[in-house]
Amino acid sequence: MARVGNLEGGVAAVGARVIGAVAGFGHFSSFVAYTLSFVPGVLLAGWRLLIPQFYSVGAMSVPVVMLTGAFVGMVLIVQGWDQFENANLTDRLGGIVNISIAAELGPVLAGVMLAGRVGGALTAELGTMNVTEQLLALRSMGTDPVRYLATPRFLACLLLTPLLTLYANLMGALGSWVIFCGVYAGDSEPFWRNSAEIVEMWDIGSGLVKAFFFGGAIGLIACFKGFSCRGGAEGVGRACTEAFVASFIVILVLDLFLNFAINGLYRILYGFRMLF
Repeated sequence: MARVGNLEGGVAAVGARVIGAVAGFGHFSSFVAYTLSFVPGVLLAGWRLLIPQFYSVGAMSVPVVMLTGAFVGMVLIVQGWDQFENANLTDRLGGIVNISIAAELGPVLAGVMLAGRVGGALTAELGTMNVTEQLLALRSMGTDPVRYLATPRFLACLLLTPLLTLYANLMGALGSWVIFCGVYAGDSEPFWRNSAEIVEMWDIGSGLVKAFFFGGAIGLIACFKGFSCRGGAEGVGRACTEAFVASFIVILVLDLFLNFAINGLYRILYGFRMLF
């Protein structure tokens, strides 16, 4: 009987977790739909709300994104130099590194940096307002906190993540070039020429499309966690951690499925592409 009771308790616990997860996803979906309903109005008449968020999300993130992008490019050259030198393909190394940064690492890097720096800050800010009943005060004054607080922050993440991705791509290319020429004494002209031959506008555009989705996901998750956190300061800290973890996982999942879609579309339109 004890085993049966333990089994029933385990099944009940699993069922409760599943029901809680489904209910949480339903709440998140409702929040997303409500937030998106204010997008046209904020874009047309809410620039007073958007400009401060553009500065907070975009301008304040540029230094860390550029610095990280530069070091990623440097590391890729160091990692690939010996193999490409043994194959006598060092002239192609710059192009391979730059296409990896533009199509894959740039958007993921910008997304992760945004999730860590901006996502946590947005969750902490909105969560603090929530637990101190400032959101309730806004509602009592007839102001919708989702329109006033969540939608502008979502739009800032959505619109500026592609721009931050471009900065990461640029600094990644420059960082890889510095190591290629300064450390390994490679020729500058073949580096840039082969980069221009290998990296297509499709690669840059696909990276920006992925960054667009990553930024939107980060903004929505951070705002939802901030609006739904409970339990005072401890709850705010827990919400920040959950927002970063959820954003990071969503970025990886989106990256997988977007790669399937983008690569499939490229094969349909242009066929197979050789990199060597």
